Amino acid sequence: MKRNTYYLDEELNSDKVDIKYLRRLLSRLKSRKKLFLIALALLVASSVFVLIPPAIIRYLVNDVLTREGDKTLSLTLCMVGLGVLGVLTSLMPYFHKSIMGNIGHGVIAELRREIFERLQELPFEYYDARPAGKISIRVTEYINELADFLTEHLLNFIVDILKICTATVFMLCMSPLLTAVVYAAILPLVVSIFLIKKQVRRLFRKHRAKNSNRNAFIVESIMGEKVIKNSNRSAFNRAVYRDLQEDSAACWMKIVRRNELNTPISEFFWNAGILAMYAVAFAFAADATMAGTVIAFLLYASVCAEPLLQLGAVLQQFSQVSANLERIYETIDAPVSIRDKEHAVTLENIEGRVDYHDVTFGYEEGVNVLEHFDLHVRAGEKIALVGPTGAGKTTVINLLTRFYDVKEGSVQVDGKDVRDVTLRSLRKEIGVLMQEPFLFKGTILDNIRYGTPEATDEECIAAAEKIYADRVAARFPEGFFGQIEARGEGLSAGEKQLVSFARIVLKNPKIIILDEATSAIDSETELLIQGALDSILAGKTAFIVAHRLSTIRKADRILYIADKGIAEEGSHEELLAKQGLYYRLNMRK
Repeated sequence: MKRNTYYLDEELNSDKVDIKYLRRLLSRLKSRKKLFLIALALLVASSVFVLIPPAIIRYLVNDVLTREGDKTLSLTLCMVGLGVLGVLTSLMPYFHKSIMGNIGHGVIAELRREIFERLQELPFEYYDARPAGKISIRVTEYINELADFLTEHLLNFIVDILKICTATVFMLCMSPLLTAVVYAAILPLVVSIFLIKKQVRRLFRKHRAKNSNRNAFIVESIMGEKVIKNSNRSAFNRAVYRDLQEDSAACWMKIVRRNELNTPISEFFWNAGILAMYAVAFAFAADATMAGTVIAFLLYASVCAEPLLQLGAVLQQFSQVSANLERIYETIDAPVSIRDKEHAVTLENIEGRVDYHDVTFGYEEGVNVLEHFDLHVRAGEKIALVGPTGAGKTTVINLLTRFYDVKEGSVQVDGKDVRDVTLRSLRKEIGVLMQEPFLFKGTILDNIRYGTPEATDEECIAAAEKIYADRVAARFPEGFFGQIEARGEGLSAGEKQLVSFARIVLKNPKIIILDEATSAIDSETELLIQGALDSILAGKTAFIVAHRLSTIRKADRILYIADKGIAEEGSHEELLAKQGLYYRLNMRK
């Protein structure tokens, strides 16, 4: 498995803009087709209204002002027409922007929901391969920028294209010659902008990666704040952050310098086009209609100028969004390797028998943690797993819960392969207590009830009292209704674990896994819990990963995991008598 970290840039599939991601995004407009067509109609009308005034002015200059006799009616009609068009061009953007804003935010809400739901489904190996910061930036910053593009830049792009196309039609109707002059300046301008944006697009994709690195490091630093301070690494972290920020800033300045070329290039070709237009006008000065036509063309050229310059900004935003879309859809398209089969059965009323048949598994391709692993656990049996770090103790229980799936062989509960049963029913029957408990922001009762939302307050309190977690509630004036902060801030490691123990007691699964679950609990509390565990584990199948002898010596069987399998097994007394690996492990304690 290829792992990423804050100092490795995420590689994109291609240096080119992949239109397929934009097509996928725009396909979401199908369900909002009517609203989009209304907005499009308003956009077309708005674009046309903007381009009518130059034609009216041309008519005034060429026909009305040069006409002999009373001009009052014509002038009045023209002025009223200009006034009405001015009002319409002011009001129309309000309506089509409101509609497009509604459409854009609807699409973004749908995309946010889709990516978050996929993150809930993705297996642990997806999270193992990426820092949390690089995942979170996809759900937050990348989608925020996408929202801006959909609600603002995409709308502007459509308006700009409509204005340019409509203005071109108007100009061709007036004078093909002057239209050719205008486009003789426009075409090299557009080519120049596209060449610049091609470089900017490449830099933007690089900048995305630099920002992702910085975000990953920030999240990692926040999560490890206590360790950083205790290890006197604050100065080192500041230096790392400074380097990451400088990399991002240096890349951004390259983008800025290239973007700054837009203005002089645009002004050069624009001025050249205006001078050429005047030259043509002087050449045809004998034509009485040329004055009004030149004025109209200058106005149309102004109408075209702003959209052309805006196109550069839209293309820039599009290049940025293109890189973001690739990352967003990479997450949405990530395969959910651990999911229910089509005809998965429900696991219920189990005895708790667990069998590992010839299991081979590794987190990295070609590097196995377990090979041809066999283990058969009777219902109600207590199994302790010991051995050196990285030998595969936690891997054994990860395969049982389907946090990962075996590469070869099978894991069975009551004779059913865990891959053939629904995940919901499997995990309902298995309770897992990790070494590092996680508490959510909310009351103590909410945290105890987390895995059993239908439980009553009385049931939650009874479960807490059974495992002595009521000691945690006693610290709060509100008791069990006391508020816990995110990640259990303000509670000791032992108190967090007690609340987690209460969760399992309330859940009452048939199989219980304790993965170093008592390592953070003080000796006094552990003695109380040991007594409670005897009754809690009664009749349950249990897997206990621990180093403390007090936790494992009562197990029915102790397995020493080493060399990709079971090196020794037996009761505490039997393994001590062998004076092998387990004996030496105990002698070191």
